[in-house]
Amino acid sequence: MADEPQDAPDRAQDEARLRALEAKLAALTPKPKGPSPMGKYEQANLAWRMVIELVAGLGLGFVIGYGLDYLLGTTPLLMVVFIFLGLAAGIKSLMRTASELDRKSGDRPESDERD
Repeated sequence: MADEPQDAPDRAQDEARLRALEAKLAALTPKPKGPSPMGKYEQANLAWRMVIELVAGLGLGFVIGYGLDYLLGTTPLLMVVFIFLGLAAGIKSLMRTASELDRKSGDRPESDERD
């Protein structure tokens, strides 16, 4: 039995023709110019991400403050303090997310230019 098939040169020619055809098709295929199908939901996803970060900060502050109040017997004091600390942490997280998104979008030109 032979190690190579008899039609090896034909296969090489076929592969070369196939690569050339794929290159031609790639050049002729129009590239999508608009936003991706998820593009219209991208802003909603971003808004939900920011809301969740803020609520998580508030919730975590509430839980820590309530737990410390329960343990120490200072009923509303630490809960209020930690709610404000959680709010500050949530806002800091929002600002970090906004600056991260600003850096990402800084590479692209603005599509909503105003005169």
